[in-house]
Amino acid sequence: MVAGLSATVLILGGLPAGAAPPGAPRPAHATDRAATAHRTGTVASLAPGDDDEEGSSDIMEQADQWNEARSAPGVVAPGAYSAAWAQLQALPRTGGRWNDETALPYNSDDPRYRDINSNSSGGAGRVTGRVVGMAADDRGYVYAGSANGGVWRSSTGGGRWQPISDKLPAPATGDLRLDGRGRLWFATGEANTSATSFVGTGVYVLADPRHGEFRSSDRVGGTELENTTIRALRFGGDTVWAATSRGVWTHSVSNLSGPWHLEFAPNPSFLPGGADAADDDAAYKNIANDVAIDPRDPSKVVLAIGWRSGDDYNGFYTKVGGAWQRTTLAGAIASDPDNVGAVTFTRSADGSKYYAIEQSPEMLNTNPDSNLYGVFVSANGSPFGPWTRIADYHKLAASGSALTDAGYMPGVQAWYNQFLQVDPKDPRHLYLGLEEVFETKDAGATWTTPGPYWNFPFPCWSIDPSKQTGDCHQTVHADQHAAAVGSNGGQPYLLVGDDGGIYRRPVNGRADTTGHATDWASLNDGTIDVLQYYSVGVGADRQGHTPGVAISGGLQDNGESILRPGDRVMGSNFGGDGGDTIVDPANGCNIAAEYVYLALSVTNNCAVNDGSWTTDPSKVSSRNIAPPDNALGSAGARFIAPIAAGGNDWVAGGTHVWIQHKGFAIQSGADWINVFDLGAGHVATGVAISGGQVYVGWCGPCNNQGFTRGIAVGRADGTGWHQLALPVDGVIPNRYVSGFDVDPANPDHVFVAMNGYSRKWTEGPGAGVGHIFESRDAGAHWTDISADLPDIPANAVKVSWGGGLIVGTDLGVFYRPPGRTGWKVLGRNLPTTTTMELRVGPTGLRLYAATHGRGVQSYDLWQLLLFG
Repeated sequence: MVAGLSATVLILGGLPAGAAPPGAPRPAHATDRAATAHRTGTVASLAPGDDDEEGSSDIMEQADQWNEARSAPGVVAPGAYSAAWAQLQALPRTGGRWNDETALPYNSDDPRYRDINSNSSGGAGRVTGRVVGMAADDRGYVYAGSANGGVWRSSTGGGRWQPISDKLPAPATGDLRLDGRGRLWFATGEANTSATSFVGTGVYVLADPRHGEFRSSDRVGGTELENTTIRALRFGGDTVWAATSRGVWTHSVSNLSGPWHLEFAPNPSFLPGGADAADDDAAYKNIANDVAIDPRDPSKVVLAIGWRSGDDYNGFYTKVGGAWQRTTLAGAIASDPDNVGAVTFTRSADGSKYYAIEQSPEMLNTNPDSNLYGVFVSANGSPFGPWTRIADYHKLAASGSALTDAGYMPGVQAWYNQFLQVDPKDPRHLYLGLEEVFETKDAGATWTTPGPYWNFPFPCWSIDPSKQTGDCHQTVHADQHAAAVGSNGGQPYLLVGDDGGIYRRPVNGRADTTGHATDWASLNDGTIDVLQYYSVGVGADRQGHTPGVAISGGLQDNGESILRPGDRVMGSNFGGDGGDTIVDPANGCNIAAEYVYLALSVTNNCAVNDGSWTTDPSKVSSRNIAPPDNALGSAGARFIAPIAAGGNDWVAGGTHVWIQHKGFAIQSGADWINVFDLGAGHVATGVAISGGQVYVGWCGPCNNQGFTRGIAVGRADGTGWHQLALPVDGVIPNRYVSGFDVDPANPDHVFVAMNGYSRKWTEGPGAGVGHIFESRDAGAHWTDISADLPDIPANAVKVSWGGGLIVGTDLGVFYRPPGRTGWKVLGRNLPTTTTMELRVGPTGLRLYAATHGRGVQSYDLWQLLLFG
């Protein structure tokens, strides 16, 4: 079942990989054989390589969850985000400034953290959040577009980064291109159909990218491309082409005023304002992936159109007699709807060759190993072919890939991972990005894998911290999205952007005998903080040499980060995708970290471990404590499932409500108690526990096909559990319940944050109005206290000392002073991005915000007294 289009986010399915192919030392997979052994106490059976991967159903689940929270109970109409942005601009701001806590290097291979659940020693090195756009010139200037943290500039070939798009309302990157005049084009709205792909506000052009910064006035055209994702910008003659989620559009490159022109939409009735615009599948009916322009005649154009999971309109189109028609390209490339999915084109600088990646919907639906139909070349440079297949997933797997086992082979996420980059000086020299980086120097006759997924499967790997990754070399982070070739001082280099940030190596770099590069350099030096946090937890750290607090948080595809007092580099102590987090306020080394589907692990020493557990299982520093719902996968819990602590009483939400009373002394999943069944098809979305009172929000169905939501309330001792009466048209909207906070002085006094948009924008039953609601009688009655809060998805709510209220949203963080009804923007320098979770430190005087695109930000609450 596909989900709908949100004005903030277009989720078209998919999870950036956190899955571990066999050979990993111990990524945090609670449903695999090794974790089951751990849970049952047979730790001696744990061994590297005893690991199962996530299936494709897991990959899709995160995408559905992210979108459902923002669009259910229906499709969101265009304009919602822009309206919320305007509301934000009209609000007053408090004084005080935010501080970026995670603006320092994050070493995924930190030798301090090589415990059973860590990916440390995999070879990715220093990482940041997902980078999906790359551009570079011949004077050392590099530009990187992040998934939800804007555009960044380096003047040193990478490193010493500066944000240059913070004045824009949309931080999500679709594409980033330098044109022939040296201008930088920023297409907003990430279009890789991942789990966290936000729509944008159009295309912006920066005339002097080496010195300037983007401003709203730099937008090309009008509002035509608002609330779309843009997968590619292509230039031909005086025209720029944009492949978007609402068809293909064009604009003059010499006159940037005037509207964009819709060139082609295969199903125009499903566009906004069309007869079928309210259809549940409308967001999937006009997806354009790329545009190929004949280098000899810019009037000859091929459009790659289609939804990656398949639809009747999928295919290639060209203009015949003034009208766009489906066409069959010559040669081995597929042109039928079953096999034309996500497509990427690129051509050589001299125009002699065109290359293409083609993902197959049919393979996505039937082949568990890969959905890559192939990589192709048109040797005469014409986008019409004839096209010759130069690689399939079997050929790539045999080229030195780390992905050689059934169920997870090259192209298994070809709908999510794609780039092509030709060496400007050699049309036969091509770089290919899928889950890994591949290279050919003979137009595809032979291939190598200079950037393998990770180093775990190879004989050179060692967990020994003194060797970092044994005799293996630095590789890139998994999941490739963008590439560019630049130079500095006449030395050309390749830049790649992936789920771990930005990496660089010489164009004619070195490799070992296996074809793995020996000269990758991570450019994630800590000055570019685009980390995508789901959660944050803070506790006093007395186990280290320097007093202070330890900050932990779960990240998209970058595990769990930990920053301890005195650290100059953050480490990663849990691997895979990091979800929710619980940290002991009195001891920041007591940490509970979630992988997915309530796969929980706990450590009592920050998971400090040099890998000695591999020879002595008694030295394991973290233990699996997953509640039983985890064993059911997506049938038992949300992909990122909610957990919370009230002292030693913890609550975890799946299809059941689980309570444990041992706090950080918990030993296994058997310590959880099932206190309440949420009901058939219902699954928890938010939980809170305070003073023995527990609140659990749920949905089910969770998509726009009959969406329902509810709230269950009961005691931590298992008594008094009941469902609240929440009619569809009640005070609480029929939208996604994101989170709660409870008045610490009165457990019956509770606040709830609701995701999605109001009924002004959401075409679904009971969408209602409001985002923050208050109850003083444990949920029996509710009051809408949203007032002038912008109509934007709310993700978290926090009661501040003195009775103030703080709310984290998809647009920013807002504050309501004690005794007031109106809202203010909290602080003056928080970058525009999504705030997923709010926590206070051990003293209660500093607020921490887990942002999904700009790291962990903190705010000293004393500033509210000083500056108002």
